[in-house]
Amino acid sequence: MQFPSSPAPHVVRPHSVSRVMGLVLVMLIPATVVHILLYGSGLLLQIVIATIAALGTEAIMLGLRHRPLRPALVDCSAPVTAVLLAFALPPLAPWWLAASGAAFAIIFAKHLFGGLGRNLFNPAMIGYAALLLSFPAQMTLWPEPGVTPRPGFLDTALIVLTGTPPDALAWDAITGATPLDAVRTGLIIGQTMQETRAASLFGAYGGKGSEWLALAIFAGGIGLLATKIIRWHIPVAMLGTMIVMTGFLHSLDPGMYPDVLFQLTSGATLLGAFFIACDPVTTAASERGRLLFGAGVGALVVIIRTWGHYPDGVAFAVLIMNAFVPLLDRCTVPRIYGHTQRP
Repeated sequence: MQFPSSPAPHVVRPHSVSRVMGLVLVMLIPATVVHILLYGSGLLLQIVIATIAALGTEAIMLGLRHRPLRPALVDCSAPVTAVLLAFALPPLAPWWLAASGAAFAIIFAKHLFGGLGRNLFNPAMIGYAALLLSFPAQMTLWPEPGVTPRPGFLDTALIVLTGTPPDALAWDAITGATPLDAVRTGLIIGQTMQETRAASLFGAYGGKGSEWLALAIFAGGIGLLATKIIRWHIPVAMLGTMIVMTGFLHSLDPGMYPDVLFQLTSGATLLGAFFIACDPVTTAASERGRLLFGAGVGALVVIIRTWGHYPDGVAFAVLIMNAFVPLLDRCTVPRIYGHTQRP
């Protein structure tokens, strides 16, 4: 007796691409609000510019590849890349920085690899790394949290669109070094951590107000875990490795190496742990592989911040470990029963 049946697949996963990407954007809302309170409205402009550039580039590349436009444009993958890139950019960066970074990410990190699901490297971090290497001066225009006078929305828009502050403001008055930059510079000139952190730039744990931004990102990360958009392996492995390495170095010389809370609440640590390194396309497939991937990212972040040229290092750590994903999968994904391993 035959029974009517529908075509495969017969088991449908509850998460579609658009739902996963949409939830990622929703979980970034608390961090967006806190970021605006700390640094002004520039992030909103960067998000809008990067999103328009990402969607426009996506449409052009799909047209060149003779692929349908609507499925790719509504799956929210391009906006996620744009928003993560916007978070990595200074809020007052000129508009062409966000636009070119988003376009570069979509073209070179996504479509040249075959599109969504086939890219080896995280697109947002590829875009950020390209901008950091190409335009280092523009990538340092970070406003100091709580600085006065803070540019209003119209002044912020003018700065972003023209690349020049209005006559009543100056770059030196509204921008300054980030906490990680200040620590790196202070240690280079022979200051201790205690002397460096005596500046007004620093708060209780990291930069002034950075603990609130870290808490907002952490809350979004817990939301991703609760909705099973990400799994715990990478965040736990990355943050655990950073805690162990930072705690060991700080115990050796507290005047030379920052403490654990400073490392966790500064830069893109938590954003990297929950929103960047957990990209399902560019990370390992097995649980053991994800643990090794997260541990590698955490170790590289501490190494780059301590002895490298760049003060943060999250983007480069993620991209380096992205390159090791095929090897991690080869070593950790169990063999299928009945198949022999290729030499």
